[in-house]
Amino acid sequence: MGLWIPVTIAAAFFQNLRSALQKHLKGRMGSTGATFARFGFGLPVALLYLGLYVGATGEALPALNAGFLFAALSGGIAQILATFLLVYLFGFRNFMVGTAYSKTEPIQAAFFGFLILGEAIAPLGLLAVVAGVIGVMMISLGERAPKDVLKGLATREAAIGILSGTLFGASAVAFRGASLALGDGTILMRALLTLAVTLAIQTAVMLAWMLMKDRDELSRVLKAAGPSLLVGLMGATASAGWFTAMTLQKVAYVRALGQIELVFTFLASVLWFQERITRLEFAGSAVIVCAILLLIGAG
Repeated sequence: MGLWIPVTIAAAFFQNLRSALQKHLKGRMGSTGATFARFGFGLPVALLYLGLYVGATGEALPALNAGFLFAALSGGIAQILATFLLVYLFGFRNFMVGTAYSKTEPIQAAFFGFLILGEAIAPLGLLAVVAGVIGVMMISLGERAPKDVLKGLATREAAIGILSGTLFGASAVAFRGASLALGDGTILMRALLTLAVTLAIQTAVMLAWMLMKDRDELSRVLKAAGPSLLVGLMGATASAGWFTAMTLQKVAYVRALGQIELVFTFLASVLWFQERITRLEFAGSAVIVCAILLLIGAG
């Protein structure tokens, strides 16, 4: 089994925790503040991880270059916009439809990976990616009839969700490109440095925006510093896993395997909370598991 597989599963687990905490923040601040919490409070954690790694190994930081900085900047801004749109969906009554369409990200990442990095996906891998997306949408849509999925395409929520997935896919490919552009350094060093630089860019961009346009929102973020720090901790830990996995493997495979996050949610619902599940949700989880097995075989 490739190292990228357990790293991706761990990243998906921490992302699940971050999403739950971030959704809780939405009640205490707006979409901009909840988005900033992920990056601004994640930056100190990322710098700590990088410092601990350098201190433990003595490895020198790779030299930055124009290609790396452009990819980090492009991916960072795309991820800000994608995160904002996803958090914004929480305010809609029918946000689950939009969220389901945002999960088309692995397919879009496969397209961007081929277009930008020239990375082709093997037929078995592409089948696994598509199957994983179908399984996630089955879980996300719950008891909604298939016709409702098609109707949902014409809604504002679906448009926001698809755009969010597009931006997430593009950002993931940009982050892989940034890490690969460093050239020198171990896999973990390149991943941690890419994470730290990206979060620094994202924090600076969002902080400048809020200082100019929304100082009240920045004040609300500071008042919720405790919960925001937890979001940053979970977010940075998840991102460190994602960046490491995407340095090791093609983005489409990593993001498709990352859909196991929905299986974690499903298992918690059934085993911990004793909640009733629908046949469609059960079938969706089974499809995701099959997709993961296909990915392991393809990867």
